[in-house]
Amino acid sequence: MSESLPVTVSMLAFVKSHYSGIFVCAVIAVAASALAQRYQAPVMLFALLLGLALHFLYESKGHRPGIDFCSKHVLRIAVALLGVRIAFADIVSLGVMPPLIVVGSMALTVFFGILLARLLGLPKVFGVLSGGAVAVCGVSAAAAISTVLPKKAQQEKFFALTVISITALSTLAMLTYPLITDFLALDDKQAGVFIGGAIHDVAQVVGAGYSVSTQTGDIATYIKLLRVALLLPIVVMIFFAFREKSSSLSGGVTGLVPGFLIAFLLLALANNLGFIPAALAEVIKNVSGGALVLAMVAIGVKTSLKQVVSVGWKPVLLMTFETVFFALLILAGIFATA
Repeated sequence: MSESLPVTVSMLAFVKSHYSGIFVCAVIAVAASALAQRYQAPVMLFALLLGLALHFLYESKGHRPGIDFCSKHVLRIAVALLGVRIAFADIVSLGVMPPLIVVGSMALTVFFGILLARLLGLPKVFGVLSGGAVAVCGVSAAAAISTVLPKKAQQEKFFALTVISITALSTLAMLTYPLITDFLALDDKQAGVFIGGAIHDVAQVVGAGYSVSTQTGDIATYIKLLRVALLLPIVVMIFFAFREKSSSLSGGVTGLVPGFLIAFLLLALANNLGFIPAALAEVIKNVSGGALVLAMVAIGVKTSLKQVVSVGWKPVLLMTFETVFFALLILAGIFATA
């Protein structure tokens, strides 16, 4: 009884110090979800924009602990739960060449982002963050990668800018890439590889793919799942690439693989081996989506819009070039193997 008392007191202290910030983020997340459903737009974008508009809430010392908790710990929980979205069977069914094209293009895009960031005088971490977001799976990848990068003075505003830019570019790609497939006379399989390989977010891949044909939509979805499946190894490689010799990063990341990445892998394996019932997997997906929206709100609230604007035109130019570079690599691979 005496041992449980300190735990209870600790929990009560946590609730007292964090509840107002978490509640604020939850209310904004609900509003963002309602707006996204009403206007058929990406909920992550609404979550971030509403958060940015309400940055003044972060100035309150009462709200700050809860907002910080959502932006860091809830984000990691959301990323861990993304593991249930991975379907290995769908990836294997594609054969060898499409995955090789996509994987090679992803790696080159990340390196291109690092190189171009350096040429533009931007931080290396932003090249990794933006390149990874373009190459892997948009906002989810940006969220996962940001958790293992060393903390820099401008990281949160670069993250916010990445989310805004990646959403805008992905929406533009959803509208234009089906036209490109028609102009280039790609067949359904080639169009599916291009759309699934080159568009950033899952929703836009599905929208663009099935606007061409059912077969294109199916293939595009599978290719997109391949990119999502590679999120874990890419994040782990980035983690070790930025690990300092002292085994401790300024952001508090130690030399051990973070627990949320291990949880991601375990959930992916458990789901693919059939240990997680379909109904439970669907619940986990919904919880992951909700937690990601909550974390996105918190990141927006923490970020000053004035600071985001102050980064200038170079980050936007970087992400635009990364997007075009990635699409051209996918097309080159398709034509080379045709």
